[in-house]
Formats: sequence, C-alpha cells, structure tokens
Amino acid sequence: MSKNKSKKGKGDKKASKKNQAPRIERNWDELGLMMGLEIHQQLNTKHKLFCPCSTDLTDDEHDEEIIRNLRPTQSELGQIDRAALQESLRDMTFKYEAYNNHTCLVENDDEPPHALNREALDICITIASLLNMKMVDEFHTMRKQVIDGSNTGGFQRTGLAATDGYLDTPYGRVAIESLGLEEDAARRIDSDGEYTQFRLDRLGIPLAEITTDPSMHHPEQIKEVAYMIGQVLRSTNVKRGLGTIRQDVNISITRGARVEIKGVQDLDLMPVIVENEVTRQLALADIKDELIKRNAKVEDTIYDLDEVFKDTSSKILSSAECIKGIILRGFDGLIGKEVQPGRRFGTELSSYAKKMGVSGLFHTDELPAYGITQEEVDALKSYLKTGPEDAIIIVAHDEDVAVNALNETIRRAEMAFDGVVEETRKALDDGNTEYMRPLPTANRMYLETDIPLFQITDDMVEPIKNNLPELPDEKEARIIKEYKLSEDLSSQLVRRLLADRFEELMAKLKVDSTTVASVLVSDLRDLRREGVDVSIFTNEKLTETFKLLEDNKISKDALKDLMLAVSKKPEEPVEKIAEEENLTLLSEDEVRAIIHDIVSGQENMVKERQMGAMGPLMGMSMKQLKGKADGSLVNKIVREEIQKLL
Repeated sequence: MSKNKSKKGKGDKKASKKNQAPRIERNWDELGLMMGLEIHQQLNTKHKLFCPCSTDLTDDEHDEEIIRNLRPTQSELGQIDRAALQESLRDMTFKYEAYNNHTCLVENDDEPPHALNREALDICITIASLLNMKMVDEFHTMRKQVIDGSNTGGFQRTGLAATDGYLDTPYGRVAIESLGLEEDAARRIDSDGEYTQFRLDRLGIPLAEITTDPSMHHPEQIKEVAYMIGQVLRSTNVKRGLGTIRQDVNISITRGARVEIKGVQDLDLMPVIVENEVTRQLALADIKDELIKRNAKVEDTIYDLDEVFKDTSSKILSSAECIKGIILRGFDGLIGKEVQPGRRFGTELSSYAKKMGVSGLFHTDELPAYGITQEEVDALKSYLKTGPEDAIIIVAHDEDVAVNALNETIRRAEMAFDGVVEETRKALDDGNTEYMRPLPTANRMYLETDIPLFQITDDMVEPIKNNLPELPDEKEARIIKEYKLSEDLSSQLVRRLLADRFEELMAKLKVDSTTVASVLVSDLRDLRREGVDVSIFTNEKLTETFKLLEDNKISKDALKDLMLAVSKKPEEPVEKIAEEENLTLLSEDEVRAIIHDIVSGQENMVKERQMGAMGPLMGMSMKQLKGKADGSLVNKIVREEIQKLL
C-alpha cells in the first residue's frame, strides 16, 4: 500500500464549543491511556447483504407494520449476554415499517437469508488490501444478539473478512485487528409510551466494520487515525452522506476500565471526548476511594415518601402517582461531584434510572430546589433517620416505573465501589457522554445456520489487489502537481468527489484548470443554493459551455450568467443561448472603444491619481462590459489608455 500522507487536524465539521471545558494538559503515558477505534461504513452496493432489495433509503408511506417483542437467548455456552439482559428489563414493544418495493420477507424475519452479496465482499477485499490485511480463507456468518429493536430477528448477521493489518501514521504504526462484513440496523424513527418505531429500509445494507487495536495513547492520535481510515474508505465504493459512517471509540486508563463510546461523528470532537472520558474515569476512581474511606454502603430498601411530601408545592412531585426513595449511606456530597463538564455523579445514576422510563431523579446534594423546600428536606432526613454523610435519592412516577428506576439506581450505586464500570456510552454534541447499556460480551455471538460458508480464494483476491484505487490524499497531491491547482481547490475536488469529473473535462479541453475546478466547486454549488437544478450540467453540457471559453467566444466572467441561462433552456445549444443573452465577447476594437470613452471621461482622476486610477477604472469598465470581454484584455487596454493621458 502506498503511504497515506495525512493532513493532521482535518475534520468534517467544526467541534461544538457548548459546555466544553478548557483543554487539560495531562501526562497520558502516566495515566495509561489506551484507545481503539471501531468504524462502521455502509457499502454502496446495488442490493443488500442477504437479499435483493435496494440499498436506497425512502421516506415514502409504508405499506405494512410489524409488531414484535424481543427477548434474550442463551449463547452456545449457556450464558446470556449482559447487554441483552439489561435491554430485556425495559420490556419494550417494537413497531417496524415495511415496504412492498424497498423491503422483503428477509427484513421481516419471515424468510431465510439469501446468498452473501459478492459485490460487498469484493469491496471488503479492496479495503483489506489498502489496510495491509490478510483475507480469511472462509467467510462464516454469525448471529450477534441485539434486542434493542434495531433488528426484527433479535440478532445481526456478521462475519469476519480479514485480520492482521496496519496503518502507518504520524504517531507510529497502528494495528488493524479485524475487518468485518455485516448487516446495518433498522432506522429508529420514533418512540412513545407504547411503541419504539423503526423503518426497515436500512436493515440489511452491507456494512464494513474496521477495528483497531488499543495502541493509541494521545487524544489527537485517534482523530488522525480516524481521518486516515476514512481516507481509505472514501477511495472505495462506499456510501456518502450523513449517517453512512459511524465511529465508536474504546477508551481506558490504568485506574479505570474499558468504555465504548458510540456515535462519535465529528473528528474534531474526538480529542475532547477522550479528555472528558478520562476526566470522568478519574473522578469515578476518586469517588470509589472516598466511599471506601467512609465505609459507605448502599441500602436496597425502597421507601414510600408520599406522606413526607403530601403538602408539597413541587409540581413534579405533586403530579406523580407516587414518590419513593432510597438511602445511600456515606454518599453525601459525592452525588453532586462533577465527573464531566456540567455533569455530576448524580447524572450517572440518573442515566441508569432513565432506562426504566423516568425522566430523572432528585438527590439531597442538589436540594432544596425544583419546588422542594428546605423544611421538606429536613423532614425527609428526619423521616428516614439519615446521618450527615448520607444521601437520599427520590423518584416520582407510577409505582412500577418508580420501583424499577430505583432498583437500577441501587445497582449503579453499588458499582461505584468498583470505580469505573465497563459500559457502552453515547457521544453527546458537547463532548460529554451518556450511559447506553452494559458493554456486550462474547455470549451474544452464535453461528448462523441458514447461510453456508463462503470460500475466499486467491483468484478472487489477487485481481483486486493488483488494481487498487488511488487514495484521496495521493490523488490531491497529484492533481496539485499535474494541473497547477491550489491546495484548497484540489482538496475540495477530492473531498466532494469531483476529482474524476474534473479530470474527464480537462482531457477534452484546453481551458485554464483553475476555471474548470472553480465552476465544479463553487459555481455549481452557488446555483444549487439559488434553487437551480444543476443535474442538467452533465459533462457533455459543461464541455459545450467550456468550448465557448476555449474558442474565445465568451469570457470567464460570463460563465456563471451563461450557466444560469442554460438551466432555463437546457434543450437549446449553449452557443445559441450565449448569443441570445448577449454574453458573447465583443471584438477587441469594440472593447477598446468602450474603455477609451470611460477613461477619457475620467481624465481629471487619471491626472490626479495617475496609475492609482487603475482600480476604479477597471471596475467601471467591467461593469459596463458585463462579462463581454476577458478580464486580462480589459486590464491591458485600461492600462494603455491611462498611459496615453499621462
């Protein structure tokens, strides 16, 4: 593989500044920071991984609805995955939107899967080759238990395609542990008190999963590696746009534990997320030490508190069916301890409780507040006979929901004595994270018996390895060199997938390369923003337009106006439209006569400013000529006319 010369710090979006704390300089080696990446990329195949349905998404009205309840099952070793078990406690019902033309019985889980999509496998071979990986001899499809509703069958089909790769980065070599090929999940649409709703159009789209080893030790490094892997993926036949690539980060420190953070979309935000997660793990480790020092304990008794708050003015408490609470002995002051910018240990407890259906919880570290008075807090402590180091958690909701939420809070509070908990968390826009579910275990995997193994031979791999695509950074560097373009223009051509189109046009034309690139990058974008249907500007139509420039029939300045006129009459010849819109160039004699009149009329300014009059006179001339003369010719004639008066 050719070396991918990355551009450090390059991301797709600006990082959100909301609630971001100042960057902390830490000794990452001393902390034992270890990070790994999981990148999931949709492949741009004609049909799904195990059925003939299209991989295009739709927002059409669905044709049928499927309602399912999902439950965990034992693995081949007789164990139930902890993440699946936790999801089952939520007792959710799922509704799926299905289509006659976009989905089939395979997505409905009413028909066995079809044969493996060979096109998807070929793309994986390309990715593996670019990442210096070894393809497996046989592709075995497995079932990965997932009962959060994202799959109608309660499992995702997945398989290992390649192993033992690497990527050379400015920070050193990073091992690429595995490349998987799997089904994408259904699209979550909505959720109410009765159903969580999904759309089945995305379910089954081929997805490449790239996993690195945990060999990254600096927050900026993971951003760089994610960018470089993204460059590799974008050089292959993958889908583009929002939601087509998803990046997960695995983080741990010596005093902490492995935590998986899902959905880290913004590359610029990655270092912030890492730093905030390290801050969280250090804070949880400190809380653990303090709890042990205090000889703290979690009581499992759930108390009825309706009597305490029978006359409360708190709207939240008074509107609830019941009010219940628990005692956390020795936790006073620790629940309010900040663990991430703007988030406290109480937020960690609340995240677990919310999974059971409550909107949040109250704790004595933050009271009085929310309409709860100091007198009520004092009465609460007296009622429960708590000491000065004890904390109280309150939940107000329906009976069953409140009890389940407090049981989850008890479970999470007990975990505090272990410090950092292995779990899966969701990335937030401000660089913080939020609890999703326990970290999955190997118990969620078992063999898919409906799909035979697929042999991967040298005859399949070698032709692809010998014809690998050009990496984006390599293409950008070559375009700069061959076409003398600026780095910015070249970068935009490559990033916006316009580079191949640019080169196709340049092969047919003898036109300034910067002009062609600017039309593709800027003018077409501007016209689209103005509501113009730019799809009419095929390569043939653009070639016809640029030929007028090549033959000196129009000026560069007239290109955008001409394209706007062409968009209104796409069936007419471009040259005819240019003539009708009076956009064709004037002869040099005509241009000279117009400029002579302009300069002569400004004789006093010329004599006063001398060559300093050049700018204003150029502006006057270009305004009057309205793109009917080339700018370089106008500049030459204006200069000559000024010199005649001096």
